[in-house]
Amino acid sequence: MTDAPDAKLIEEGRKLFAGEWKFVWASPSIETLPPMASMEVAFAGRSNVGKSSLINALTGRNALARTSHTPGRTQELIFFEGPDNAGLRLVDMPGYGYASAPKAKVASWTQLIHQFLQGRATLARVYVLIDARHGIKDVDQDVLKTLDKSAVSYQVVLTKADQVKHAELEKHIEETTVTLAKHPAAFPDVLVTSSRDGSGMAELRAATVRLLGERS
Repeated sequence: MTDAPDAKLIEEGRKLFAGEWKFVWASPSIETLPPMASMEVAFAGRSNVGKSSLINALTGRNALARTSHTPGRTQELIFFEGPDNAGLRLVDMPGYGYASAPKAKVASWTQLIHQFLQGRATLARVYVLIDARHGIKDVDQDVLKTLDKSAVSYQVVLTKADQVKHAELEKHIEETTVTLAKHPAAFPDVLVTSSRDGSGMAELRAATVRLLGERS
């Protein structure tokens, strides 16, 4: 599990994500991406892993990102922008893996994800969301390999931690850490979150603020 960030980063993260966040762009294809400007942090994960819920919890908004009980509803790269001069965009990526959509469409989303990860100079980090109840699956490994090849820094965020017993959660954290040690582009620490009770959000905000500082 990640080391606890210092109080200054926690407070800076709270202020950043307490500001006004808004939807700015939706890209159904690589040709329709917005111009590269602010630093971007993307959220990737299997369908129904809780990406939209996490983005809402992170920004303290109930409906900034659209949530659904139907896997595969996010079919585009969705861009959100923070307060003026924050210099940060959040990117909600289409869920990979299972989706209640035709296979051809799922393949198209998957291609979009991989193309975006391989060619976006402003992309500072990808948070790869993994369901804490299940751990890393084969379909996640494919995305981790793409990130390694693209030399895109990424960090695993376990979601839905409130739905896992403590012993099982510790087991999945340990297994995930061991797996990440084999991936050169992976940040070694694992963040553990729950969109429902808000745990881990302060640490995720602080990690993002640290990135901003490194890129400035």
